[in-house]
This record gives sequence, C-alpha cells and structure tokens, in this order.
Amino acid sequence: MPAAGTNIWRREGPEKLCGTARYIDDYTFPGCLFGVTYRSSIARGLIKKIVFDPKFSWDEFTVVTAKDIPGVNRVVLIENDQPLLADVKITHPLEPIVLVAHSQRHKAYEALSHIRAEFMEQPPVLTIEESLALKETLYSMDNAFKKLLIERGSVESAMAQADFVVEGEYRVPHQEQAYIENNGIAAYFEKDGSLVVMGSMQCPYYVHKALKAVFKLSDHRIRVIQTTTGGGFGGKEDYPSMIAGHAGLLALKSGRPVKIIYDRHEDMAATTKRHPAIVRHKTGVAKDGRLLAQDIEVIMDGGAYATLSPVVLSRGALHATGPYECPNVRVRSVCMITNTPPNGAFRGFGAPQTLFAAELHMEKIASVIGMDSVELRRKNVFKLGAVTATGQILRESVGAREVLERTLKRSRYAQKRKEYSRWNKNKRHSTWRGMGIALVHHGAGFTGSGEVYLASRAGVSLTQEGTVKVLTASTEIGQGTNTIFAQIVSHALDLPQTMVEIEMPDTSLVPDSGPTVASRTCMVVGGLIERAALEMKEAVVRAAGEFPRTKKGLARAAAKILNGAPFRAFIVQYKKPDEIEWNDHAYSGDAYGVFSYGCVAVDLEVDRATYEVRLRRLTTVQDIGRAINSKLAEGQMIGGITQALGYALWENPVYQNGFMQNSQLTNYIIPTAMDTPPMDVEIVEKPYSHGPWGAKGVGELPMDIPGPAVAAAIGHATGLWMTELPILPEKICRKINAN
Repeated sequence: MPAAGTNIWRREGPEKLCGTARYIDDYTFPGCLFGVTYRSSIARGLIKKIVFDPKFSWDEFTVVTAKDIPGVNRVVLIENDQPLLADVKITHPLEPIVLVAHSQRHKAYEALSHIRAEFMEQPPVLTIEESLALKETLYSMDNAFKKLLIERGSVESAMAQADFVVEGEYRVPHQEQAYIENNGIAAYFEKDGSLVVMGSMQCPYYVHKALKAVFKLSDHRIRVIQTTTGGGFGGKEDYPSMIAGHAGLLALKSGRPVKIIYDRHEDMAATTKRHPAIVRHKTGVAKDGRLLAQDIEVIMDGGAYATLSPVVLSRGALHATGPYECPNVRVRSVCMITNTPPNGAFRGFGAPQTLFAAELHMEKIASVIGMDSVELRRKNVFKLGAVTATGQILRESVGAREVLERTLKRSRYAQKRKEYSRWNKNKRHSTWRGMGIALVHHGAGFTGSGEVYLASRAGVSLTQEGTVKVLTASTEIGQGTNTIFAQIVSHALDLPQTMVEIEMPDTSLVPDSGPTVASRTCMVVGGLIERAALEMKEAVVRAAGEFPRTKKGLARAAAKILNGAPFRAFIVQYKKPDEIEWNDHAYSGDAYGVFSYGCVAVDLEVDRATYEVRLRRLTTVQDIGRAINSKLAEGQMIGGITQALGYALWENPVYQNGFMQNSQLTNYIIPTAMDTPPMDVEIVEKPYSHGPWGAKGVGELPMDIPGPAVAAAIGHATGLWMTELPILPEKICRKINAN
C-alpha cells in the first residue's frame, strides 16, 4: 500500500500526548538569565528620557537599551521600519524600550517597576477612520503601508448596463491567534562568538535574516533552531525575530544564556493580530443573476509598523471577488497606518476578511434581485477555463461547483431552510433556527512571483546507516508537517515510512525552504522533497543497479555512493512551472499556481430571550487536491473551522487608547469543545499536476468559510442583516429592538 494517501499516526503525537515533548521553557541552560521587557505607556510621542531608580540595586541585573545594539536597530523583514528597541519615537502602546535580565524571573519583573520613561505625548491615530480622515482622498495618502489596484474590463460601462446595482459595507475586527504555547526564545553565544537561538517559531530563516542585521554577523555565525512549538497560526511567523533579537542582546551584554518567555497577558497585548478591515462592494448584476461588474474597496488597519501588511493586503485583495467569474472588476485596496500594535500574519492571511464580505454580499445580491443565493452562486462560480480578476485562466483542479453541490446535499440545506422557515413562524418555540452557506477559494503558495523570489531549497540525505533524512526548514507547529513529509518521501522511494527521518529545523543543518506559511508547506516544499527523493533514487540505481527496500540493503548501496562520508544530501530548488506567468507591475496573470475550494453549511439556532447563538451542526466539503493523509487534513479542516467560528461569534478584542483591554483568556473568549458543533467533513480530490501526489493547500482554507455562513444563517433565523463580526448576542439584541 502506498505511503501517500494512508492515515498513519502523526509522528510527534506520542511525545506530545505523553508530555515528553520539550518546549523552549522546558530547556535548561547553565547560568541562564530570564529576560523581560519595559514597554511604552503611551500610543504616540517622543522619549524625553529614561530614568532608572538610583535606590535600586542594578548591579544584579543586565540592562539593555537601543544604544547597546551592535548593528542595525531594525526588525528586518519587508519594509525594515520597526525598531528592535524604541530610542526616540513611540508609535504604539507597549512598544519595547528597555530589556532587563536576572537569574530569577520574578526579580527581573520586579525591576520593571523601577524604570520610568518620560514622554512628550502626541495625539495618536487609533482607527481606520481616524487614519482615513488625515487625507481627503483614499488613494493619494501618505499614511498607508501599501496600495494596490486590480483591474479587468470596464467597470463603469458594465455598471451602467446592469439591471441591478447592489452596494454593501462589511467590517471585521482584530483576532488573537491564541496558540497554546506563548512566545518564547532562548539565546546564547558560543566561545567563537557565534549566536545560537532556540525557540517557538514558524520560520527559522526569517529569524536568521533578522539577527544578521542586528548583530552584524555572517550567515555561518548565526544558528537558529526551532524547538517543539505549541501552535503558531501566523503569530509566530515574524514576531519571533523581535524576541530573538531581545534575547540575543541580553546574552551579548551579560555573557550568559538568556531566556525570554512571555506570559499570556503580554503575548496577547503586545504581539501581532489579524488585520481589522472595512470592505465595500458595489456590484452590477443582470436580471438572470450574472455578475457584470464588481467594484470593491478593501481598507485594512496595519497598526504602527509594516510587518507583513503588504502581503496580507495583497492576498486579501486577490480573494476579494470570491470564487466567481466577472468580466469587469476593480479592486482598490489600501493598508492604513495607525498608532496601535502592529498587525501581522494570521491563518488565512487577509482572505478571511475579504471573503467574509464577498460571500455575505452574494446573499445581499440574491435578496435584492429576488434569486435564491445558491442559484446565484451556481450561475457565477468558477469552473475549468474561467478567468479571474487578474486574468488568470483556471486550467486544472477546479472543484468549486462540486464542493458546493456536495455540501448542499450532505447538509440537506434546501429541506432544512424550508423546515426552519416554518419553525420560526411558531412563536411558542424558544429559539429561531437558520441555515447559511458560504463558498470560497484560497490560493496555495506565495502570491504571484513570490515563490520565484523565495527560491526555496529542500532535499533529502542518504546516510551510512541506510536511512533517508528530510532536509527542510519547514516547521511542525501542530499541522502534521513531519508526518506528511515522511509519507511523501516514503511514497516516492517505495520505502517503509519508518526508514524516513526528519531533520530538525536548524539553520546549520537544513537549507532555506522558505517560511511555514501560505498553505505552501505540503504543495511547494513537499514537491521539492519529492523531486529530491527521486534524484536520490536515480543515483542509487546508477551505483547499485537497483533501489533496495530494506535498511540493510540501502546501507550497502549507500556505501557505494558516500565514499566514506557520513551522508550525501540531494538538494533541489524551486522551479516555476512554465505555464505560470505573473506581472508584478500590472498585478495581473497567475496569482497562484492553483486554488483550493471549500464550502460550508451552518445549522444554528438563536435564543429568543438571550439572543445567544448555538451551533447545531456544520457540514463542510473541501477540494484540497489529493490528500496525503486524510485524517490530518480533516483535523486541519475541523481546527480551522473552529477557529473561524470564534472569529464569527465570540472573539471580541476590546481596545481603549490603542491598548487591548481584554488580553487574558478569561475575557477574550475563544471557542471550547462545548461550543464546537458536530461536524460532517468530506474531502474532494481534484489533483494538481504540480503538487506532490496531486496535493494542494489545506491549512488556511477552512478559516475563510464559516464567518459569512454564520451571518447568513443568523439572517435566515432572525431576518437580521449582520455585516460586522463578531456577531455577539448584544448586537442581535440591539438590532431586534431597533426594528
């Protein structure tokens, strides 16, 4: 039986289940200090001076400010605009200013109360609306990180010919990643002056690049190692570079290992979130339901520094039309600057924001023109040969219509809609009931020329012992990467997966295979290791005449290749498929190599007295290409949907003067097992020719779907038009009482 396509157990499962997995705070380092951060108490202003209490015994402590940075005082990523430590300006609440370390963690925290920064406070800009108000026109302003324009056809002409023109505005908030393990990093210097960083992270080479600039060290003098990581969801994509720089500076000044582990409050209050957004739609529609023109504005809040905002905005804009073909499209998008903590990566990466608007707007269009929303979707949904807003022709692996139809059938959507409409007319029932549906697409891999720019490298190595090691910097953060990589290589070589090992993500041991983001790990990096495995197989066959299937036989064959060396690595680099073309300047062409597709039907009820929403059942069908491990894929679907349900119904980040007020899991409410409904999950396999064994992306797609389906179901249940997440009971109450 082939290794790919089978449901083997996840490799790291036993260690995590039995408590033997070592997270960064489980590591001990001789002479280790514990680092903490003194942060700004204002949203915007200038630092006049920093006062250290003269009566406090500072001799016991290591203290670092911006003047102690040997290299560039920047967190190197895209724009390189964010200082590692603020030295002159404050641009957001809780901006790091001073670092303190002590051998006892509680004493390090105590020292923070003996530091006082004096500021010249300036008026902050705290919301999208305030940022927009600084200039008269949206697309000629300086207070934006990024502006994008996508155009196809003639929107004005088509809008003038439309039988209906439907407009709508939709809003989505911040969202906290709420990973199980808080951010944490340890750093120490070797005797030769090399810096070693270990910790909870998604992208070791992002951290490596950032540290080179801060410490003025060459590639080989910095080593970054990912330890067991308790979840990331994008929150550990770029932010670990900040903490690693802080730990490294304290280690440099103290000459001792330093560990920085955030508590939950600091992690939630100070680190990146999902970008809030306002999305406006104006759609021209024919009488028969054909989309004639889409004019869309996307406005995101980037916070105080760029971090990953340009690429989050890009993905959001590219998904703003929904999975529907329209000959005339204009998507104008901008990411504003505000004096709030920077926003960054979060599972879905801009697409959940714009797809919420796109799918809910389809419900509004259907209502206005008097057509069932399912029929409206059928009329316009992507199919083979369809052309997207960027002019991309969908040549293969288009499962949009199939996931829609299967979801409708499995959920009994039409029958339940009729049944619940009758139910809601009976006022003796204590609840209203509703069914809602949403259909989305999600591009797998980096946008446009992103994968070409990354030029990712990955491979396998053959050892003297007759084992095969996978060599990538892609990280296991709970999604099953190590398991599927072993399955891909095992399948390519026709070997037992027990003969395949995974090298730890250590920049001194593995090549840069790019970041563990963007639904690219299986499809892109998995494709690289599949190629590398086949190259290794050819080399073995040339040397030994055949490819052995036992460890002993492979060890004998390896001896003929290695010539006494402990191993030989077979490394390959990403090659763009010939048919993919992208124009960065015009923002047109093949935005992604392929899209995955997902549909969800939400069955819920709303309490007539308390307005609380209870999820009764959820049905989802998703096209992810061939499933390397369907159980792991289903786990990703269920987990992503649960996270998205939190975004839709419960997660309500509250900000005052730029500070998050509910930065604890006691009052920032995330869904629990009690809130999660029974889920009926089905995978549709539309193989992609350039994915390993036909695989596409799965990790982010589930996050895109539930929000609009929940809003549509609440609309069906109550008759209310809910255009802003989260849909809290008090919002439903206010709307009902206002009607």
